Formats: sequence, C-alpha cells, structure tokens
Amino acid sequence: MSSNVNYDMIILAGDIGGTNTNFALMGKKGGAFTLLLDRHYKTQDEKSLIDPLGRFLEDARKAAPGCTPTVCCISGAGPVNDNVCVMTNAPWNIDGHAAEKAFGFKTLVINDFTAVSYGVVLLDIKDEKAILRLPRADGKYVDQKPGATLVVGAGTGLGVGYLTPGKDGVVAHASEGGHMVFPVFDDESYAFAKWLAGRYDGEAPGAEALVSGMGIGFALSFVSEKAVVPMTKVAEQILALPETDRPAEISKHASSDPVCHHIMERFVEYYGRYCGSLCCIFMPTGGLYLAGGVAAKNEAFFLDGARFMKAFAHSYREHTRKILADTPVFIAKDYSISLYGAANAAATLL
Repeated sequence: MSSNVNYDMIILAGDIGGTNTNFALMGKKGGAFTLLLDRHYKTQDEKSLIDPLGRFLEDARKAAPGCTPTVCCISGAGPVNDNVCVMTNAPWNIDGHAAEKAFGFKTLVINDFTAVSYGVVLLDIKDEKAILRLPRADGKYVDQKPGATLVVGAGTGLGVGYLTPGKDGVVAHASEGGHMVFPVFDDESYAFAKWLAGRYDGEAPGAEALVSGMGIGFALSFVSEKAVVPMTKVAEQILALPETDRPAEISKHASSDPVCHHIMERFVEYYGRYCGSLCCIFMPTGGLYLAGGVAAKNEAFFLDGARFMKAFAHSYREHTRKILADTPVFIAKDYSISLYGAANAAATLL
C-alpha cells in the first residue's frame, strides 16, 4: 500500500457538480499524479459538503492507510468568491473555510472548469484512451500552436474555462461563458430559444439552456409541444419522466428512435455553433477541448458526417471561418480529468 513517504504530497481532490460529487486521494511525484482512491456520491442526496467529505475521509483511513492528505482542492460548478463556490445546479454550496475548520487541512475552492483546464494540460493528445481528435470536415487534422486553450463542457450544465501561457507554465482562468446568450442560426433554433424564453421570464436563454443535459431534456418538451417532429411511443415514455432523468434516456435511444435521434443531432449542431462563437473570442490556437460527459458518451453523433465540425466551422465572414478552420478540436474522454485538474491546481496554487 502506498503512503505519504512514496509521494511529494498527498492531495484530496474533489469535483462537485449538479449530479455527482466525486472525491479522490491523489499522490503527486514530480510532475505526475496517481489516483490512489476515489469515491462517488449523489449531489442531490447530500445536505452539504461536510457530510460526504467526512464519509470519504473515514473510508480512506480504512482503504488507504498511511495516505493522509495535507492539502485539499475542490472544484464546483459555479462562481467562486472568497473560497466559497455558489453552486448553480445544486442545493448547497462549497465552503472552503468550513472544510478547513472541520478537517484541519488547507482547502482551496475553484470553479469546475478551472479544474478541467488544469486537467487538460496533463493529457497526452496521442493517448487515444484519453483524447479523441476531431478532424475537420475535409478530413484533415489541425496541429496545436502556442497560445490560448479553450475548455468547454456540457454535462448537467455548461462550463467554460481557458488557459493562457504563463511564466511558469500555464494559467487557468474561470468563466461563466456557459450563460452567454445562445447564437440562434435557423428557424428551429430560433423557435427553441423563443420557447425557452418563456421559462426565463422572457429573457433570451443562455447557451446552457440548449447545450447541456438540461437542454436535452428541455428539447424533448419543445419538440413535443411545437410538433417539430412526430412523437413516438418511446419519446412519450421519456417525456413522462422527470426532466433530470430524460437526457440519459434520450441519449440511450438516439440510435433507434427518430425523436431522440433528432434531439441529439440538433444538440451537436447547437454545441458546434456555440463553440464556434467562443473560438472567435478566444482564438484558441492551443486547441478547443470538449469536456463534460455528453460529448464523451456520444462520440458517434459528433463524428457522424463531421456533424460537430461542420456546425463549428460556420461564420458569416471569411476571416473568422479561417480562424475556426485553424483551431484544433479534441474530446476529453477521461472522466477523472476534473480530479486530476483539482490536484494539479492544489500543487500549483497552494
């Protein structure tokens, strides 16, 4: 069994989203991180950070004796101020001060896509188990160049982070770019955005309302109410489920049910258009990384007919089409990226 003496430091890493709460013990040796132990909990079933974190530490004492964390970094899906993350899709917040008081180790709280950003720099783009490179519509791959790196991820919600070159490596930056107004581009996307505005007091919906798990759930209600496509028995059964349960079922039946297929097809197109707009802002020559569970679990829809890349490459101006054509795009397939990123952030920032 490993222990503190085998590593430069032992880090307690956490990743908390609207659906899942994940903790891990990470051992750092030089520039490499090793996942020693991880556990997963349901965010909606917990009342605070302290309860599941306490259970994890108790489990770690039994399952990994000798591996005692000296620092902790926890990422959360929401803005962070004064070491507190106000969660956007969860019933409780992440309070680093409370964790330090309860458990005695230095605790850093960061935005979830700051963690993902610190995680992607650890990935080897040649490792096909961790990374899927997306070719352009013409079949060619684009190489990375020095400059900014953009990280976008649709999961329960929609996160955005970015990296810039720094004196000692890279600097990760948080963002609430998932809430920028969605760039509608055709009759159906306009109608969907207008329909969503009715859920948000008439306000134009942010991209998260379309490009996320919740957006997939919303899309089923929209296509049903507006008769966008004829409903099927499978789609009606999924519609009867709670909105939070719909995305997984829609994805599951997307290859066999025409309604689910339409929703996932449009989702990927929305995702591509949105990322294209972001890349015109950041011009990420270091690459666009698609994180989050939706892309990793639905690779076929992104690749089929170069669906994502065709949507991504659209622009009304030639010079911005050139920017998009020269942007390398990757899907991050490693589900532990946030935990590795939180560990890297702890080692870098603490």
